Amino acid sequence: MDPKSVERWITTSRTPHRGHRWKAASFLGVDEVYIWPSVEKQAEKASTSELITYYPHRGAVPAPLWSSLIEKATDQVDILVYAGLFLFDSHPDLPDQLAEKAKAGAQVRILLGDPDSEAVRQRGEEEGIGDDLAARARITRRYLEPAMSTPGVEIRLHDTILYNSIYRFDEDVLVNPHVLGAPAGQNPVMHFRYLPGARTFRHYMRSFDYAWERGRTA
Repeated sequence: MDPKSVERWITTSRTPHRGHRWKAASFLGVDEVYIWPSVEKQAEKASTSELITYYPHRGAVPAPLWSSLIEKATDQVDILVYAGLFLFDSHPDLPDQLAEKAKAGAQVRILLGDPDSEAVRQRGEEEGIGDDLAARARITRRYLEPAMSTPGVEIRLHDTILYNSIYRFDEDVLVNPHVLGAPAGQNPVMHFRYLPGARTFRHYMRSFDYAWERGRTA
């Protein structure tokens, strides 16, 4: 940027273009609202619009929606789960699809629960399935093995206590909150779609990145 333009941001309280705000905030390591409080109302309104729909439980998510999101993704696929076995059982070609997307330039990041971790053991007890959750995580990893050698596909294991499972396909994300004492499949799912200036999509993806940085290679 021209230094004079940046100077006007500071000396005249001029609010820069959205793209410049994001880059400046990212460079400084803060939220854009911290620098330009006037954009908060705009961000709140946009964030409300990001919610596409709400499903009372995971089984209520239409099967064609999963298939459509998977097929249309071209740039980014991020999955954060303990096991997520339902997705691979219902889409047996998913590992091959992910490999093909990576070959075409997409980035695929999948975080599975470490089956030997305390977090997975505890969650298995809370869901009432005990060691079966760890077994499901191992099965999912086995399903993914054909795709793991493809550049652009990266699988990591995590020992994080998950509050949500996250399924991101380009600018769409399905968030499945974890309710204490209930299996993930019985819990609600929220479908968000990214909107410039909004916060919810980015908020959940920051959560994903937090877990990703702490994961280890599968």
